[in-house]
Amino acid sequence: MQEICYFETKVGLIMRNRVAKVVGDFCIFVEINMKHIPEMETSYDPVKLLEEAGIKPTSNRILVLRAILTANSPMSLIELESELQTLERSSVLRVLTLLLEHDLIHTLEDGRGVTKYEVCHGHHHSGVDDMHAHFYCEKCHKVYCFKEITAPHIDIPESFKVKSINYMLKGICPECRED
Repeated sequence: MQEICYFETKVGLIMRNRVAKVVGDFCIFVEINMKHIPEMETSYDPVKLLEEAGIKPTSNRILVLRAILTANSPMSLIELESELQTLERSSVLRVLTLLLEHDLIHTLEDGRGVTKYEVCHGHHHSGVDDMHAHFYCEKCHKVYCFKEITAPHIDIPESFKVKSINYMLKGICPECRED
């Protein structure tokens, strides 16, 4: 699995000149002609992000990271499972654990106690540096990101290490207020 391109087709991931359809922990490859496939935007290239973090870009890791990157809001494990029906829960959990260990993603607890996952956008930082406010709508149960509202800095004793901050606002979103 060298030189992985991150193109999505109806068949699956395109890797070099082969299409990989993920089935459980296995990939089925089909030869294709790459010259007819346009280049994709690389601003959210999961392969590049994985490689920069020192993680080997396997099919499962690319699929999970791409799902989180392209989501409109933080995703729960259940939402990821629904999105990635070809992967088993244990495979998704292994990838999430690895991405958390390398600070590519961070967790937050939504207003109902459900853990959600979101991409860290800073480079080579602790996940705390990327923490920002989220809003939980008590009516529709959606979680919104407010990336421009950063979590406040709190001075704590040096012997403590903060791994996450949950800065969650709760209320009613504009869509639900109109109802």
